[in-house]
Amino acid sequence: MLENIIIWLVVGGLAGWLASLVVRGGGSGIVVNVVVGIIGAAIAGWLFGAGINEAISIQTFIYSVVGAIILLAILSLINRGRFR
Repeated sequence: MLENIIIWLVVGGLAGWLASLVVRGGGSGIVVNVVVGIIGAAIAGWLFGAGINEAISIQTFIYSVVGAIILLAILSLINRGRFR
């Protein structure tokens, strides 16, 4: 169980990094992008039914990246509106 959690954290970090490349200006640095990636991976896993106990596959990795992109895009929109 602990190994799966660690693997999901690493996958979430990679997803956040890839999402930060897609969403320009979406984060506040690498640490925030990695955290957003982990949260996005958890949300995508919940939405698409891929739990922490499930093994990582290409499909679950893509879900994680999509979740991180959506979350970074939302945060980017919120941050833009805050400074106007």
